[in-house]
Amino acid sequence: MSKIAFIFPGQGAQYIGMGQDFYEQTEIGRQVFEEASSLLGFSMADLCFQENERLDVTEYTQAAMVTVSIAMMKVLEEKGIKPDAAAGLSLGEYAALVAAGVISEKDAITTVRQRGILMQEAVPQGIGAMAAVLALDPETIEKVISSIPDVWIANYNCPGQTVISGKKEAVETACIQLKEAGAKRTVMLNVSGPFHSGMLKEAGEKLSKVLEDVEVSTPKIPYVANVTAEFVRDEAMVKPLLKEQVSSSVRWQQSVETMIREGIDTFIEIGPGKTLAGFMKKINRTVKVLNIEKLEDVENVLEALGK
Repeated sequence: MSKIAFIFPGQGAQYIGMGQDFYEQTEIGRQVFEEASSLLGFSMADLCFQENERLDVTEYTQAAMVTVSIAMMKVLEEKGIKPDAAAGLSLGEYAALVAAGVISEKDAITTVRQRGILMQEAVPQGIGAMAAVLALDPETIEKVISSIPDVWIANYNCPGQTVISGKKEAVETACIQLKEAGAKRTVMLNVSGPFHSGMLKEAGEKLSKVLEDVEVSTPKIPYVANVTAEFVRDEAMVKPLLKEQVSSSVRWQQSVETMIREGIDTFIEIGPGKTLAGFMKKINRTVKVLNIEKLEDVENVLEALGK
């Protein structure tokens, strides 16, 4: 019997039209979109399917991504596919919490809406930046940036790809020094803020106030937290970790390695794009990686799992 993990992408994978077939062709998918619209006071379908600029604005992106991922997951669960573990990249951790039965779909959607607003307000546009560092080991990156104030490692994505975050000038300086230290390339990312950096500590503090109203249950299945890259089985850990997650490094590679050590051999990426599947190829090629992005993918996954 294969052990399955549901994994969920983060901000940056969004695009106009994501989840539209789930909304139009499945009752349960439509219900998730309609509940999100009712909770947030705007049409989630219009945000995700009509040409607009709001979808790439953090305060809207986060709610849209989580809504779409949950809608897709519910269709898969309706077909009888249940995970043994869950994890999500940054924002994707909230969909993983729903998959693990830790928080309700309603709380996930309303909380990430507030999280997006808080992260957007934390640092004025243009002050912060993020950059991907390619083909340089994390230890060298850590050493180089340790002497540069206001730069942090935001994401340990996979071997050969690490993301740094912080003040724009500091990130640009770091990029120059990292190339000198042997990085093949550094790429400035098109993001609206210095996510997962110390500059967002205040946003994390404010988020903890929002989380006070969220009901947390004991995980039905273990999920892996970005901050520790370890399984969380105790509900008392959930809120402190989500508060810290806003300004801490996302240990995605380490999270995947934790799940593989625990016997997970099949990963189903649920949500827009195939970012995590790309990372998986570099982390471990021996495990099975499947994707749910279009409605037709559900049948492909069922077939691949022998269902």
